[in-house]
Amino acid sequence: MATELSRIRNLGIAAHIDAGKTTTTERFLYYTGRTYRMGEVDDGTTTTDFDEQEQKRGITIYSAAVSCPWKGYTINLIDTPGHVDFTAEVERSLRVLDGMVAVFDAREGVEAQSETVWRQADRYRIPRLAFINKMDRLGADFERSVESIQARLNGHPLLLQLPIGSADEFRGVIDLVERKAIFYHVDEMGSRFDVVEIPADLRGKADDARRILIERVAESSDGLTEKYITGGTLEDSDIRRGIREATLKRLATPVLCGSALRYIGVQPLLDAVCDYLPSPLDVPPVDAADAKKSGVTHKLTSDSAGPLVCLVFKIVSEKPVDLYYLRVYSGTLKANMRLLNTATGEKENVSRIYRMFAKRRDQITEAFAGDIVAVIGPRNSLTGHTLCEQRLPVLLEAIRFPQTVISASIEPKSSKDRDKFEEALRAIVRQDPTITVTTNVETGQTLLNGMGELHVEVVVHRIRTDMNVEVNVGKPRVSYRETVTVSAEAEGEFDRQIGGRRHFAAVRLRMEPRARGDGTVTGTFRSEVSTEALSTEWSQAIERGVKDCAGSGVLGGYPVIDWVTTLVDVRQHETDSSDLAFEAAGRSAFYAAMRAAGPALLEPIMDVEVVTPEDYLGAIMTDLNARRAEVRDTSMRHDSRIISAFVPLSQMFGYVTRLRSVSQGRAAASMQPSHFAPVSAAEMKALVG
Repeated sequence: MATELSRIRNLGIAAHIDAGKTTTTERFLYYTGRTYRMGEVDDGTTTTDFDEQEQKRGITIYSAAVSCPWKGYTINLIDTPGHVDFTAEVERSLRVLDGMVAVFDAREGVEAQSETVWRQADRYRIPRLAFINKMDRLGADFERSVESIQARLNGHPLLLQLPIGSADEFRGVIDLVERKAIFYHVDEMGSRFDVVEIPADLRGKADDARRILIERVAESSDGLTEKYITGGTLEDSDIRRGIREATLKRLATPVLCGSALRYIGVQPLLDAVCDYLPSPLDVPPVDAADAKKSGVTHKLTSDSAGPLVCLVFKIVSEKPVDLYYLRVYSGTLKANMRLLNTATGEKENVSRIYRMFAKRRDQITEAFAGDIVAVIGPRNSLTGHTLCEQRLPVLLEAIRFPQTVISASIEPKSSKDRDKFEEALRAIVRQDPTITVTTNVETGQTLLNGMGELHVEVVVHRIRTDMNVEVNVGKPRVSYRETVTVSAEAEGEFDRQIGGRRHFAAVRLRMEPRARGDGTVTGTFRSEVSTEALSTEWSQAIERGVKDCAGSGVLGGYPVIDWVTTLVDVRQHETDSSDLAFEAAGRSAFYAAMRAAGPALLEPIMDVEVVTPEDYLGAIMTDLNARRAEVRDTSMRHDSRIISAFVPLSQMFGYVTRLRSVSQGRAAASMQPSHFAPVSAAEMKALVG
């Protein structure tokens, strides 16, 4: 099995929207023989964009898994969305993958969402390749794109290729390792190409680039450094080995180029995936916390003979049963196994196992360490849960998702559909961890919370079409947060007769602000009361009450973030205290302490990037200033002006339409959540009175 594992590549393709991820994936499938016709994004015929909404909008919404063979290797590939509203699909995919191909538009270079996916890959320590796509596009600039990878991503680009021409003159690539030029027959969809000597007019540039490549590679290991110093050069096999070592150590990002749309440069990219990205055997052992012994960690390697440990990273809600996507980190998964969910303590059945090819399922009987598969059978597992054998109950690191920034009220059109409506919401929340459903305590409205207008729109469409529930939906609105600004203490007491028995507890809490984050951290509970003075069971009851309250603050009922609450003191009764009393007293103390700690309202701030011709710069800047924008930078990219700004989300509704109007359709914008910031006193008064 070890030999097979060394020839497996688990990777994702990620990029900014419209950089060409799905087109590149489509070419992969065609050249590896997995499909016999190339689909096109504009025609809605691609393999991985099989959902109706994806085909209609021409964008990827859901990550899709496919596998393909290439020169004795098996490539398990996940095509991920590029739109910021669906960044959770990228997050959970990268959590279980070993490598990544980052695709860049050769005209635009690094764009806003490029930075987001790069940071996600950094967080999971994923080695990656860079593919400068769309070299056939007018204004394509390979050198500038490479410079942007270094400047904006600190990506340490390592050139393996140079383009031959650009825009309409783009004809092929120079392979710096092989010292050959590759010219493609576009009329034959790139299936035929000629490998020839480098043209004389490009030989000097290629020699300079190859010399830099060898110098960089020689630095990847002591052995290569010594060989280069003593011999003055390296063999081609040494160069490949050095590129692989530097890539796996994340000291360099190999850069290739091409045009997936015009069939140029895809086969060398497939070669690079196999030559330089890691196999499951190259990935460092995965840390798994012992579910029974606190502080004990187990190191899991990709060993099919080891204890079975899997991570649930995606759920697709279907009738009659849900489909669960798993990464097998250790052991062998077999059909009809009964596993332990260490997050819930419940047993789960795995009745069938599938190898996925987009929406097609190929049933298999077993899956091994390093595999990514889908199963049916589990009922109560969620994204981020660990399924394992009972002989080694462990917890893998969960997947962290961004907080929602927008909400819309939603209700069934007919009261008779209430049960179907609630069932549909439960299914949506199970499938998409970035969708939450809350109730406005003042109005009683059900709120659907998501990552953006498009995200909510797509979810509502699913409820209406896939789940056959007609709903009324309100206008999207901002999901604010609450926090505290000063330190304060307060006491909460609970003393009631319930069921003929007295329940008493009094709790004193100190509440303090913590450093402002990105909204993903709610708060921290800690205790200064010794276990001799208060049992662990009752301390946990207080913590439950505190954390439950943090879901709804004192200003507008919004979630409370960036706080630290310390249990300072308690009063209890020898016979009348209980879990119920301590939990209720903890709630009361939390709200009292928050009111005394200078509660403040926070709003989500978006990182906005606008690309515009110079002629419209003044009008766009005026419009942004009216939206309370904090302009950070204005730079040039070719003949366009790039505006980078922080803008409150509340000011960005309908912005794209307004931008088209101001620029006569020639400007474009992208945005992503950045951080939360205090609202002004006037706005706070308008929001909460």
